[in-house]
Amino acid sequence: MSLRAAFSARESTGEILFESESMLDRPRLYWQCRRGMLELDILLQGFLDAKFDVLTTVEQHAFIELLDYPDAILLEYMLGRMIPTDQRIANVVTQIRTPVAS
Repeated sequence: MSLRAAFSARESTGEILFESESMLDRPRLYWQCRRGMLELDILLQGFLDAKFDVLTTVEQHAFIELLDYPDAILLEYMLGRMIPTDQRIANVVTQIRTPVAS
């Protein structure tokens, strides 16, 4: 089952509800950030460590959806050669591409 399938939306408020708290389990998300390319591993795992906890619920949902994308598409997004059509995903990609201030 994909991570995306583990969510449901509450239409009246637009709030995203996690059907399973285990979907927010840090080790599980960290494992999902492991890709076939070292560059993607570094970007996604770095983002998870540095920014995931301060994202809104909708942004967290979008990030988890992004993890279902194929590596080739993710790389194009991270390099800025493609822009996601879904604005939620595009916002998260922008945040991933933005360096973290030390």
